[in-house]
Amino acid sequence: MGSQGGFYQSKEFLDLVKSIGEARSKAEEDRIVLNEIETLKRRISEPDIPKRKMKEYIIRLVYVEMLGHDASFGYIHAVKMTHDDSLLVKRTGYLAVTLFLNEDHDLIILIVNTIQKDLKSDNYLVVCAALNAVCKLINEETIPAVLPQVVELLGHPKEAVRKKAIMALHRFYQKSPSSVSHLVSNFRKRLCDNDPGVMGATLCPLFDLITIDVNSFKDLVVSFVSILKQVAERRLPKAYDYHQMPAPFIQIKLLKILALLGSGDKQASENMYTVVGDLFRKCDSSSNIGNAILYECICCVSSIYPNAKLLESAADVISRFLKSDSHNLKYMGIDALGRLIKISPDIAEQHQLAVIDCLEDPDDTLKRKTFELLYKMTKSTNVEVIVDRMIDYMISINDNHYKTEIASRCVELAEQFAPSNQWFIQTMNKVFEHAGDLVNIKVAHNLMRLIAEGFGEDDDSADSQLRSSAVESYLRILGEPKLPSVFLQVICWVLGEYGTADGKFSASYITGKLCDVAEAYSNDETVKAYAVTALMKIYAFEIAARRKVDLLPECHSLMEELLASHSTDLQQRAYELQAVIGLDAHAVECIMPSDASCEDIEVDKGLSFLNGYVEESIEKGAQPYIPESERSGMLNISNFRNQDHHEASSHGLRFEAYELPKPTVQSRIPPALLASTELVPVPEPMYLRESYQTPSVPSVSSDAGSSELKLRLDGVQKKWGKPTYSPATSTSNSTAQKTVNGVTQVDGASSTNSRTRETYDSRKSQVEISPEKQKLAASLFGGSSKTEKRPATGHKISKASTQMVKSHVPKSSMEVALEKTAPVQPAPDLLDLGEPTGTSVAPLVDPFKQLEGLLDTTQVGSAAAAKSPDIMAMYADTPAGIHDKDDGDLLSGLSKPPVTNMPGGTTTTQQEQRSKGPNPKDSLEKDALVRQMGVNPSSQNPNLFRDLLG
Repeated sequence: MGSQGGFYQSKEFLDLVKSIGEARSKAEEDRIVLNEIETLKRRISEPDIPKRKMKEYIIRLVYVEMLGHDASFGYIHAVKMTHDDSLLVKRTGYLAVTLFLNEDHDLIILIVNTIQKDLKSDNYLVVCAALNAVCKLINEETIPAVLPQVVELLGHPKEAVRKKAIMALHRFYQKSPSSVSHLVSNFRKRLCDNDPGVMGATLCPLFDLITIDVNSFKDLVVSFVSILKQVAERRLPKAYDYHQMPAPFIQIKLLKILALLGSGDKQASENMYTVVGDLFRKCDSSSNIGNAILYECICCVSSIYPNAKLLESAADVISRFLKSDSHNLKYMGIDALGRLIKISPDIAEQHQLAVIDCLEDPDDTLKRKTFELLYKMTKSTNVEVIVDRMIDYMISINDNHYKTEIASRCVELAEQFAPSNQWFIQTMNKVFEHAGDLVNIKVAHNLMRLIAEGFGEDDDSADSQLRSSAVESYLRILGEPKLPSVFLQVICWVLGEYGTADGKFSASYITGKLCDVAEAYSNDETVKAYAVTALMKIYAFEIAARRKVDLLPECHSLMEELLASHSTDLQQRAYELQAVIGLDAHAVECIMPSDASCEDIEVDKGLSFLNGYVEESIEKGAQPYIPESERSGMLNISNFRNQDHHEASSHGLRFEAYELPKPTVQSRIPPALLASTELVPVPEPMYLRESYQTPSVPSVSSDAGSSELKLRLDGVQKKWGKPTYSPATSTSNSTAQKTVNGVTQVDGASSTNSRTRETYDSRKSQVEISPEKQKLAASLFGGSSKTEKRPATGHKISKASTQMVKSHVPKSSMEVALEKTAPVQPAPDLLDLGEPTGTSVAPLVDPFKQLEGLLDTTQVGSAAAAKSPDIMAMYADTPAGIHDKDDGDLLSGLSKPPVTNMPGGTTTTQQEQRSKGPNPKDSLEKDALVRQMGVNPSSQNPNLFRDLLG
């Protein structure tokens, strides 16, 4: 081959091919190819590469892609090669592009202009290369860009160009039939082309067109017969011969077309008889291509109008096929025999022995084809043998797909040609028993319908005998250990419908069997549902016959089990069974008539029984019903704005904006507290009403001009816990304002409980509180009556309440008004964590240090007790009688807030009595007791927790 190698390729490329061929493993092959890819990436990016080298690199890329690796980095270079003026380089580029790209690739747009230019080239080799690319790469969107030039090429002087133009138009028809629908006449014209290759290429699009519309091409029957006759008489050049057969592929395509045109048309078929008979005589059966033509002749004879002589010739050919030693020819003979059976059933009887031999052949493909033939040959005289052989074959195979097909065919044949009821039931039992759940559920339904309807004859005794045989066989089969679910459904249905129909078996015996089935297959809800329904039918028939019904113990236990089942279907069936048993005979006979499973149910789709009611309502002023198709155009924007609750029933467009995203709700309990094993009672203060200021949420203005976000919690049930500083009430022109712990509350119509929860969660997420302080706060809230108030400096602070709450809340305008107008110094606001004011009092003793000394009261100095404000006494501003020794009824105290002077001219009174709270030491002891018991107030009964606190 020389130093340059064969076909002018370098020795490096030949060594690559040789090394890949000698690779001993896939891993070694991949390593070689990956090295080649790296080499090509490096070399193909070099500047000024010679065309000869670039052509070789592209061919090597094609080789890499053929081996399953990605060479997309070189696609653009293949596209560039299609623009080259050199014929060899251009054809190489078109070849590589057609192998690299598909019709939807992004680079296709880069070669459309090149294809258009090359289709107009004077060099027919360039035109052929472009047409090859057109067949592979042009998609439906780019067809109009090249269609006019392709149509012009139908008249090109070179036959190769005309042939490829026909192929391109055929491809266009396959992709977009409408784009070439006006060019059908061009196919007809090319059928008469002088070149046999162009004529043969035209047969392919014409075959597709005739398949869709036969009648439009009936006038071409004579032309096709004439062409076939010329081909059979060897009038074509020797170049079209294949294994000494003249243009065999053109003959096969013509026979397929004639089979379509002659189907059911006697006149058209008569024109074909002579040429088809000549083919039977002239074809050489010693070669495969000759046998292929003979097989196509048999297919044509089986499709066109029958002719006795042609059928006899076809039978002789089939006989030769079946007697051959070749499995391929036997397969063709079986298939051809199956086609002729439709026309002449007697032909199969001549080849019975040959068919039996094929049935016993070890070749599984041939055996399956033979079973298809037997399925077509079945009649009442041979159904038993054929079905038995099918069932034996079904048992022996492991292919579930084909086993399902065989089972459905056995059922179909048994339904059509069953010689006796006994054989039919036995056959069905074998099919269900061996095919199992592979049997289509439709087969089971068809079997139930057949048993219910009978064989369609007037002899009721035969139908009754069929049902009795089914009941007896199914009761016998129920003793087997494992049965398919589909088969059990059929058994339960038959026993429920006809188990007691003939009187051979008692209702108690049948119901006992059904209960055993439901118990044995307790995991199959479908089988249990069928069993319960069968029980209901048997008891209904017994009640309708006015016989005494005694429920078996196992039936009682089954009903009790299903009445509490998690399956709503089983529960519903159990309730229906319970209800049917309690009805009288007449009612049961009306709702569940005997042997009425196949009676048609009349459905009044128009609901005509409501016509009188509708007319009466319309006369009284009701609006008439408008169909949905008519009212869909009556919707407008106001419907969506005013009737949001009807969105599910409307099908128009929504014009409202989406809701703003809600802030993420963080956990209410710190992670450190969740990880603790000691539970601290921190009840949820649902009665607490607070507000905070946020710049991202629109504010609700009050009469005093407050810009804070107000929360509305009136009407919310107050939870258990210690009473806090009681709110005062006032009235306003637009909203009802309430002061809770010194914070103004606006009761606006737009405030909701959900917004309260969001406000509370957002406020809690701003400040971190250690678990230790939470525990201390919980103990403090348990009943300490005296503590110190820290200055409002923004530091973390604990508040006396049933749940620790943290926030930075600035003073509202209502607080300022209270400070200016109230004649008595108001109680300090524990939630006011803002900047200190002039009226704040600095404590002398830290309340947490005082808390540490609660167990030893002598550690608290008298000066601190004299000068520190009594915080818990402030929280005790509630009606007298609430704070007694054991804390009294907290909820009743919270429901009666005191009245005080409020700005705006409203005169109120305030309860002056303040009762002293419980001993702090007692509160700590109670809290410790609760924590030892592990009671979580957020998940347990609040009343129970309140009782534990005393």
